Amino acid sequence: MRLGHRLDKAIFFLLPAILLIVVFYILPLIVTAWISFTPLRNWRVSGLSQFVGLENYRALFKFVTTHPLGRLVLETTIVFVALTLIVNVLGGLLLAIATYVLEEKISLSYRLLWLLPRMTPLAVFGLIWYYFFYGSPQGTLNAFLLKMGLIDHPVYWGTDPSLLPWSAWSIIVFVNGLVGVSYGMIIFYSAFRNIPPELIIAARVDGASTWQIVRHILIPLTRWHLVFVTVWQLLSLTTSYTHLFVLVDWRIVDPWYGTTWALFVFREAFGAVKNQGLAAAAAVILVIIGSILGLITLRLMRFGELTAEPKGDI
Repeated sequence: MRLGHRLDKAIFFLLPAILLIVVFYILPLIVTAWISFTPLRNWRVSGLSQFVGLENYRALFKFVTTHPLGRLVLETTIVFVALTLIVNVLGGLLLAIATYVLEEKISLSYRLLWLLPRMTPLAVFGLIWYYFFYGSPQGTLNAFLLKMGLIDHPVYWGTDPSLLPWSAWSIIVFVNGLVGVSYGMIIFYSAFRNIPPELIIAARVDGASTWQIVRHILIPLTRWHLVFVTVWQLLSLTTSYTHLFVLVDWRIVDPWYGTTWALFVFREAFGAVKNQGLAAAAAVILVIIGSILGLITLRLMRFGELTAEPKGDI
């Protein structure tokens, strides 16, 4: 009776979250999977009643394996996710450590400064980098380098063929990293503040340096947060396209060297062609790949050890 009562209470409190997950995640995924087996184009509802089997998946496979742009989308996705993940996780960790060792008043200012990219509206944030990387003497970066005598003529940073692909990749990683790094900083800084101060004081009394405190106290005691931020950022980056869309649409970077798999899905669904069947198939593949990467990351970061019951008697 007592166990059943506890289960009823648990279901009661979890029900709102379960409903939200079903309505906003499970049902859209089911609809997307169904659309991937239909010839839906230009949002013509009549296409939903037709069934073409794996035709969209075959077309997607052919695009990736035979079309140069298909392989380029895969390369851009891998580079973008891998490099931005490193920037977001390690950058957030370093910022959290730096702000933790500073005095609280000074630390607060720095944390607010790093939150500005995340709080800035997307259009405004994109406009800032549009003028910064603009390929003319009026572009912020070009104007600075020309005045310093470091370049002789304006450079089209994200679209110059002689600089591709790494120029475009560097821009998308840099811009998205500025937004994502603050998330890790907030999580890690909060985790550091929850560590009992007695541990830090005792280490200081024993003569431990700041690096030793970071290595042997701060990082080991925030393994949960490190796993969470890594997996969250990984899954977020695989499906992220908003900032990339602005960078590509405003020609800050080359259209194909700035297109990841997620942005390809968006452009296929809402671009000029509007092939929703192909976009849905690509979205389903993206969900599968994201789930596999998330599980692999949890395993590599030994998530099982963190959730295992403690050994020995209590």
